[in-house]
Amino acid sequence: MTLSDRPGVRPADRALAGGARPRRFGAWYVAEHRFRVMWSYRQTIIGTALGEPLIYLYAMGVGLATLVDQNLGAEAGGVGYLVFVAPALLCSAGLTAATIEFSYPVLLGYKWNPTFSAMHAAPIRPAQVVDGLVISVVVRLAATVVVYFAFMLAFGAVPAPTGWLAIIAAILTGLAFGTLLMAYASTITEDTGQLAMVERLVVLPLTLFSGTFFPLSELPWFLQWIGWISPLWHGTELARVASFGYVEPAWLTGLHVVVLVGMTVVGWTWSRRIARKRLTA
Repeated sequence: MTLSDRPGVRPADRALAGGARPRRFGAWYVAEHRFRVMWSYRQTIIGTALGEPLIYLYAMGVGLATLVDQNLGAEAGGVGYLVFVAPALLCSAGLTAATIEFSYPVLLGYKWNPTFSAMHAAPIRPAQVVDGLVISVVVRLAATVVVYFAFMLAFGAVPAPTGWLAIIAAILTGLAFGTLLMAYASTITEDTGQLAMVERLVVLPLTLFSGTFFPLSELPWFLQWIGWISPLWHGTELARVASFGYVEPAWLTGLHVVVLVGMTVVGWTWSRRIARKRLTA
């Protein structure tokens, strides 16, 4: 019998005792809430997770690859086009899923349906709200990219035994961009289409100019800087090293990891500070 269940205990003490567990595991309660919300649109999640890799990998492996492979040079690492582009598609899927979960659901929780304020009214700290969001998105990212990776295996697009490490690279890619997006979404007080503009003016250019469908060196020099600041490029290069042994300097591989982890830490920390300021104001 817990303190809150014992007879003769003062209401104030009972309330404090009842809040002990949420205060300790608040982030997991928030994550559970997000899982229940995700379950409401599970058909979309499942359909996307299964349909996207099948369509993209089939199109690249059976369609475009037949035209590209004859002219593909050493920049691709001496492998077929499907093997070259599959890790990029994997990381792109992670970035897309993170964009979905770290954008409008965050704005929803702060403004349209202020569940974050309700959570804070309970014994859950603002930082735990953010942590719970991250936990839930990590689980969705892991499920999404594992399914995508399974399709890559089925299409023969993972020749290296270390290919499974591409899953971690894709999750890091999603977190690196997603946590920064979460921080930005947390600052929005009036929705005037900012998140839609992010998808059109940030996510789409990153997909096109991050060495996704062709090596970054093929871009004009005045556009290559986009790749260097893009989490998608860093994640894609890291996934290529893992999936087919893409040759690059060791310092560059280390740089990819540092950039992705650094972006994640900055976005996560920034989001926690904004949450504390916004929910305690």
